[in-house]
Amino acid sequence: MTVALFVPCYIDQLYPDVAIATLELLERLGVDVAYPDGQTCCGQPMANTGCEADTAPVARRLVDLFADFEAVVCPSGSCVSMVRNHYGAYFDADDARFQHVTSKTYELCEYLHDVVAVTHLDVKFPHRVSLHQSCHGLRELRLGQSSESMTPRENKVRKLLNLVEGIEWVEPDRPDDCCGFGGTFAVNEADVSAEMGRARIADHCGKGSEVLASADMSCLMHLQGLIRREKNPIQVMHVAQILSGRPLGAT
Repeated sequence: MTVALFVPCYIDQLYPDVAIATLELLERLGVDVAYPDGQTCCGQPMANTGCEADTAPVARRLVDLFADFEAVVCPSGSCVSMVRNHYGAYFDADDARFQHVTSKTYELCEYLHDVVAVTHLDVKFPHRVSLHQSCHGLRELRLGQSSESMTPRENKVRKLLNLVEGIEWVEPDRPDDCCGFGGTFAVNEADVSAEMGRARIADHCGKGSEVLASADMSCLMHLQGLIRREKNPIQVMHVAQILSGRPLGAT
């Protein structure tokens, strides 16, 4: 099986090491990975702001680019959720290429857990780590248990990180609260967004976490900005970087 690597635009432009770590991790686990040229944004920022006409051609381009691959893997729950849960507005329901791409696009941890079924990683990360799980990852992709849901679910992200030797878990009081980013919400409601981010950072820092880890770099981008500006004693890392063996501070 050849898997296509889908690198979100903000990771490509701002956090390329997350994409490189994802590629290295998949290849180390024996996955045959291709990177289709000409990738663009999934269209989420336009869709979130109601620009439906601008989103449609972007969605169609993504489906055209990835439709010939057996699976698509992406290190962003937010972008995967856009493709899987929100592309229906831009395609006919019986469009076979659309159906294939939406049903075979996986968030990285979801793919490693559900498809590759990883049970061993020869990686060490001897640090105190706390986990931030994005709203899209929990509420739309169901990568773990959210506090408002009565349906028991495995925490796929944490289960993978538990394969890393040396991690000491730190538990925040409110493990599934939103970071406040929300894409364009951070622009339209900047003050509320910043206060939500500060609350998450205080929760994680207050428990002694060294590393705030997440499978969504967009959440970490928002939190990292506040951490740097306000000089909080904590760093952020994408889960792919930890699973691939990056040292502390790789982001």
